[in-house]
Amino acid sequence: MVATPIAPTSRYIPPGTTRYYWVASISNYLSPSRAELNAGSDLTAEVSAVSGFATSSDQQDTPDLGSRFVKKIPGRITADDSSITLYASSNSSDARTLMPRDAAGYIVIFPEGDVTGQKMDVFPVKVSSVPKSRDIENPASMTFQYTITNVPAENVTIP
Repeated sequence: MVATPIAPTSRYIPPGTTRYYWVASISNYLSPSRAELNAGSDLTAEVSAVSGFATSSDQQDTPDLGSRFVKKIPGRITADDSSITLYASSNSSDARTLMPRDAAGYIVIFPEGDVTGQKMDVFPVKVSSVPKSRDIENPASMTFQYTITNVPAENVTIP
């Protein structure tokens, strides 16, 4: 007997689908309310690049004298260095007003869009710096760099 295949996925590309919100306050980030999400700011239309916002687990060797094979166990969980590059406005009316250095809040990522019943990831963050691009050929932008301050809530059902 052969293994049962998984159901085919509905594939998509992130542009036009994935959404990024900045939410300044959430009472329980493991289960944000619809009102808390609605009170956030949708950054999506100003995002030019995203980096990080992923977790990984170290692997720890567990050697023993019973075997030459070295088994492993999951170790500490870490989050990648994370940033979002957003366009700058010619009149300074942009994301700098929402997320200055040292601002604490949440980056909420909706991979398949903000659709009730689907999944989102909630990253508790603090803005560590906001360097400006000094490129003379490309649109002006700023890279908001974040420290992940607590265990991210991943695959949370969107209310």
